[in-house]
Amino acid sequence: MLPAGDAQLVQIVDSAVADAARRSGSWLLCAPGCTQCCIGVFPVSQLDAARLREGLAALDAADPQRADAVRGRARQSIARIAADFPGDATTGALDEARAEIMEDFANDEPCPALDPATGRCDLYAARPMTCRIFGPPLRVEGGVGVCELCYHGATPEQIAACELRLDTDDLESSVTAEAEHSAGRTGNTIVAFALLG
Repeated sequence: MLPAGDAQLVQIVDSAVADAARRSGSWLLCAPGCTQCCIGVFPVSQLDAARLREGLAALDAADPQRADAVRGRARQSIARIAADFPGDATTGALDEARAEIMEDFANDEPCPALDPATGRCDLYAARPMTCRIFGPPLRVEGGVGVCELCYHGATPEQIAACELRLDTDDLESSVTAEAEHSAGRTGNTIVAFALLG
């Protein structure tokens, strides 16, 4: 079950992303069917994992065949990456001491929630925070990061004016701690393991 604060966190993040998208105008090219951000494995928190599992349960009720397809893609993904997984391939727990490996790990692996026929996310409403904030300019160590497909021709000043502004670290940390306590697991995993956990 998701902690109560998750709905508030999602609402704040989604509002901030919508504001950044509005300010970005035609520079932000993200749209249904663009799958640039759906390829490659990345860490997700136990809060993201709980949200994904809840989304999959909702999909089970609405469209069991699509939910089974998501699970099948998750199993296939794990089979492809298990041998080199930087963590426990039985539980899906990432080894934080090997976090640097994630930079180059399974970069060509499609997300199991991605429907390859439509190019759409089958769990879009339940997507992890990384997916929610991808696209608009985001302050990262060393500057501002943007999707490589977006903001062509924009000056650094124009990009900065579109920057995603979030102040959710404290809320996200506390809600994630609740999710970890509820799940009896700490640390990060990946989408495929989250869906089968």
